[in-house]
Amino acid sequence: MSTGFLPLEGVRVVDVTSSLAGPYCTEILGALGADVVKVEHPERGDEARAWGPPFWEDGSVMFYAANLNKRSLALDVKRGVEILLRLVDRAEVFLQSMRPGTAKRLGFGPEELRARNPRLVYCDIGAFGRKGPLSDRPGYDPLIQAFGGLISVTGEPKGPGVRVGASVVDQGTGLWAALGVLAALYGGEGRTVDVSLFETAVGLLPYQTTAYLKTGEIPQRHGTAFPLIAPYQVFRARGGELMIVAGNDGLFRRLCTALDLPELASDPRFATNPDRIRRRDELAGLIEKRLRRLPVGDVLDRLERAGVPAAPVNDVGQVADHEQTAALSLVQALPEPTVALPLSFEGERVLHRRPPPRLGEHTSEILGELGYAGDEIERMNAQGIVRRVKSNA
Repeated sequence: MSTGFLPLEGVRVVDVTSSLAGPYCTEILGALGADVVKVEHPERGDEARAWGPPFWEDGSVMFYAANLNKRSLALDVKRGVEILLRLVDRAEVFLQSMRPGTAKRLGFGPEELRARNPRLVYCDIGAFGRKGPLSDRPGYDPLIQAFGGLISVTGEPKGPGVRVGASVVDQGTGLWAALGVLAALYGGEGRTVDVSLFETAVGLLPYQTTAYLKTGEIPQRHGTAFPLIAPYQVFRARGGELMIVAGNDGLFRRLCTALDLPELASDPRFATNPDRIRRRDELAGLIEKRLRRLPVGDVLDRLERAGVPAAPVNDVGQVADHEQTAALSLVQALPEPTVALPLSFEGERVLHRRPPPRLGEHTSEILGELGYAGDEIERMNAQGIVRRVKSNA
C-alpha cells in the first residue's frame, strides 16, 4: 500500500548502511517511491537483525521498523565489488556508513563511484564527521548521546545523566541524510552528502549551546521541566501524572484560577516568567500540593476548560491504542503492525509499501536485472559471494 504520490518513483538507491541511521533514511526514501536495494553481508546481514528479542522472521523488531520498503541483496562487497559497481552504475543515490576510509579502500568511495556515474548522489553517514581528531572513530546512538551532551541535560537535577529513551541521534541523522539526498537530487548534479551522529547531537542542542556560548554557564538537568519556562513540567495529581504548559503570564493566571490558587496569581514572587524560573522548585511544590488532592482526570478537565495546555503522561501502549493515533492512520499492518511515516500529502498518509526483506530475499531478482545469468548466480551463491533465498511471495 502507498499513497498515489511517489515523487521518487524511478530513483534507485543503493544502501550499504546498517544499524539505524542509514536504514531509517532509506526507509523514508523507499516510502516516497524509490527502489531501495539494501546490500547486506551474506552471512550475518545488517547487525540490527540480531538486536532483540522480540523478533519477526529473521530480524528484530528494530530491524523491521527501520527496513521497510526495500529489497535485500546479500553480497560480500569485498569479493563481489564488481556486482556493487554494476548496481551503482544504474543508480541515482548511494549511501554507506562504514568506518572512515573503508569504502574508499574497497573501491567505492565518492570519487571512484562518480567517475563511473557522474550524476550519482553519494551520502556518507559517519559517527564523528568527516574531519577532525575523532573522525576515524566509530559510534552508536547512546555513545554519541553521551559525547554530544544530550545525557548531560537529561534526567533529574540531583540524579545521574539519562539516555533519551528514543534513538533520537540515529533517527535524527537519518532524517538529515534524507533531507540532504532530496536536496541533492533536486539540484540535479552528483554531490556528496555528509552527515554524522555527532553533528546531529550538537544540532539537537541549539539553545543550550547558544546559551553556553553567550554566558559561559553549563546547562544542567531539569527532569521533565523545560529550563526556559515555568511552570512547564510533569506534575503528579491523584491517580496519575500530567504535563502542564503555562508558557506566558496569561496562561499562568488561568492555571492558578483553574486550580483555585488565586494567591499564586497575585504573588509578586511569581509575577513574570523570569521570576517563576528563579523560584521554579518553590512554585512547583505549591502547585503539586494542590494537584495531589485532585484526580488527574478532574485536573485535565479544568485545564481544558481554562485553555491551559496539558496532557496525561501516556505509556507507549496507550499511545498506540489511542483513538487519535487511529484517526491519523499512524499504525500500519505490513503484515505486522508498525508505525507509518509522520508525513501526509493532500491529507493522505504516506504508507510503507512493502515489509522488510529477509536476508538475500531479492538477490536473484536484482542480479538478473543487472544481466547475470542463472548459472553465474548459482556459482556465486555456492562460493558465498552472494546469498539467495526463496522469496516470501
